[in-house]
This record gives sequence, C-alpha cells and structure tokens, in this order.
Amino acid sequence: MKAKLIKNGTIVTAADTYKADVLIKDGKIAQIGFDMEPEADEIIDAAGKLLFPGGVDPHTHLDMPFGGTVTADDFATGTIAAAFGGTTTIVDFCLTGKGKPLRESIEEWHAKAAGKAVIDYGFHLMIGEINDDVLAELPVIVKDEGITSLKVFMAYKNVFQADDGTLFRTMLAAKELGAMVMVHAENGDVIAYLIEQALKEGRTEPIYHALTRPSVIEGEATGRAAKLAALAGARLYVVHVTCEEAVRQITEARSLGADVWGETCPQYLVLDQSCLEKPDFEGAKYVWSPPLREPYHQESLWNALKSGQLQTVGSDHCSFNFDGQKDLGLGDFSKIPNGGPIIEDRLSLLYSEGVGKGRITLNQFVEMISTRSAKLFGLFPRKGTIAIGSDADIVIFDPEAQRVISAESHHMNVDYNPFEGISVKGVPVSVLSRGEFVIRDRHFVGRKGAGRYLKRTPYIETDIAARAAKSQVKH
Repeated sequence: MKAKLIKNGTIVTAADTYKADVLIKDGKIAQIGFDMEPEADEIIDAAGKLLFPGGVDPHTHLDMPFGGTVTADDFATGTIAAAFGGTTTIVDFCLTGKGKPLRESIEEWHAKAAGKAVIDYGFHLMIGEINDDVLAELPVIVKDEGITSLKVFMAYKNVFQADDGTLFRTMLAAKELGAMVMVHAENGDVIAYLIEQALKEGRTEPIYHALTRPSVIEGEATGRAAKLAALAGARLYVVHVTCEEAVRQITEARSLGADVWGETCPQYLVLDQSCLEKPDFEGAKYVWSPPLREPYHQESLWNALKSGQLQTVGSDHCSFNFDGQKDLGLGDFSKIPNGGPIIEDRLSLLYSEGVGKGRITLNQFVEMISTRSAKLFGLFPRKGTIAIGSDADIVIFDPEAQRVISAESHHMNVDYNPFEGISVKGVPVSVLSRGEFVIRDRHFVGRKGAGRYLKRTPYIETDIAARAAKSQVKH
C-alpha cells in the first residue's frame, strides 16, 4: 500500500480545528504535523479544503425486504452512494424472524454484503422475541460477531413490533453484555387502530400515513422506552427522532440520569408534512416512518442537536423506486413501502443547513456525522476521528463548492430524490477509506468488496478502557 501525504488542509475533529499535514501508511494515520516532508509515494494538495473523519452512518437499510418488495439499493449501490456523500462506515440493520436462530439471519446479512460493499460496515441485530434460545445466542453474538447493538421495534404491528415485555427483557440482557438497545419509538397498537379507521372512512391518500402516526404517540413510546431503560439500567438509543414530544422525553430522561441517546435524520430537519400532500400520488415519495412532521418541529430538533440532547444524525436510508415500488400503495397508503433515499446527501445537507446557517458549529457537525456514532457503537478511535493510529478514513471537503441535489446526478439506485432541487453549499470532493481513494475528484475509483466487516466493542469494555487511560494519566 502506497504511503500518502495530504498537505495544506484544515483538519476538523469533534474537538479541534487546525491546519496540518497528514501522513498515511498501511491504511492508518501515521503522522500529523506541520510542513511535513517525509517520503511518500503520493502527495495530495488539500489547500482550501477541510479534512473530516469519514462519516459514520449508524442507520441504513440495504438489500432489505419490506412490504412485499426489496429496497432498491444493495450493498454495492448503497455504499457507493454513501462514499460519494462522505460516509466511510455504515451500520446496517439485520432483520430476524421469530423461531429462527439469530445466527442464520446474521449469515444472511453477511452474504448480502460480501463482495459488494466498497466501504466498511457493521450490523445491528433486530430482536423480535426473547426466549431461552435467544438469550443463549446473544453472548456469543456480542463477543464473536462484535454486534453490540440490538434493535427493538415498538411499531409495525404484526410485522416487526415487539411487546413491552420483550423490550424490557432485551434491555436486561443487553446491560449484562455491554450491548446497547435501539428502539423505533412509535405506539404500534394505536397506529394500527388509526390506520384501520382511516381506511374505513375512505382516506387512502399518502397524507394519511402522517395523520395516522401523530407526533404524540412517538413521544409516548419514547418516554415509555426511556423509563424502561432507566428501570433496567440499560443504555438506550432512540432512532430517527422527529418531533418536539420525543425530544422532551429524551431530555427529561437524561436530566434524571438515564443513559439515553437520540438520533435524528436530515429529512426531518429540512422537509415537512406538506410533502405528503403533493398531487398525483407524488406524496408517496415521502412516506417513511416516523412520518414527516409540521414545520415547527424542526426548530426543536435543531435546538436539541445544538444543546446536545440529540447527539447523532443518521440517514435511515431505505430506498424504494417511485415507479414499481412506492406505487404498490396506490389507493391504500398503508401499502406504500416505508423509506426514502437519504444516504448520499446526509453530510452535505447537515453542513449546508447546519454549519452554513449558523445552527451548529463545525466541530458539532463532525461529532454528529461521525465521532459520536463511532463512540456509541464501539468503533472509536478506529473510526470517527483524525488521529495517529486511527484508520485513514478521510473526507476532503470543499466548503465553498455548491451543488443542486437531483435524481439525475445522484448515485443511489432509485428513480427520485426527496431533496430534489435543494441547493447545498459544501461538497465532499475526495474520500479515502483506510488510506485508499474510494472517491477521487467526484469520481468513483473504489472497488466492490473492498469494504470490511467491523466487529465492534461492547460499551462496558470501552468504558473500562477509558477509565484505565485516565488512571494512567493521573498516576
């Protein structure tokens, strides 16, 4: 592997911003310094550019079956699009089935990714039931597979939804293993009733997807999950937070000492419920869960990011074509496949709408799109920062470049873009994964199958290591 020297760039981490050169050897960051002139096979001039740690997207759904179809992006097209957007690590959701060994599902997801992923990846594991067989498998999966995050759905009744007993017992098991429980927090029982009533009344248009999933029941489920996590003494991560009510519940739980963390997504920061009212079934393009909210919720989300009550921004990328997939729900909103193509535009949207408009700082941006996810999901400091010894996952970012988001120019394998026509300022120009270019000057130069599976560290081990490091400093 050739040694590379990136010169004249401005390094931005979650803590610092400074000009320095970066030497890369054997896929790792070997040296950081000023006016460096060590021997290198290649010198990359990054004058006028920002150097970010590669984005860590904690929330993707690639090659996933849902609603009678399969997502349009697999691990090849999805990770290529991610790389164009400045993401070098994803954590994808592995779905499981009741009565089926967990390991079978994990092997299925390994097969989906093998030979296709162009960037590094890990898996979350869905837990839909808790019994002796599941409890016996979990310690081996956490230790041997390095899967340290367990996903429980509180919604999608009769499909994915687990009851509160399953959620609580998963939390108890996770606490003992140093794993983190993730929840899709909506009250699935209430949603099922509201959908049934809407369809009986002939309300079939896409807007009723949002109207049958009101924000109050996201808040209720978030509060319920947070209280159960506090009772279990477990670590909880609430995915795709969309509304003021959920933010309030997370903030309250954290103020009382609960180990609760929250994620939101770009779509909830820049789009609103009115998108689902577009004519000619165009609103179906914006059907995902939880749904888009009324515009006033956006301020709550931005404020929560700025104040640290929400800590990460994932994509919840779950792409379906408008023609041939979304239109499965024509005449019945409940049959529209839930999800949208987001993975490629996550960084640019947050930079442009967040840093560019003074809502968050540059260092907070890096924390949200990379560092905090790496820490929460057992990848730091290998991922999530620019530091000696870390993987050389680096984004060379032009803060002055502008582009207009469009399906015509994106790299996702889908026939529309929900952010169509939005102009963003700030574009990833080149992206390196473990020291090798995946994107160079906005062209794909990577290789399918180059991405590696990441075994992750339980948070108990991470906390012990952190305390040991502090102890060594003190003594």
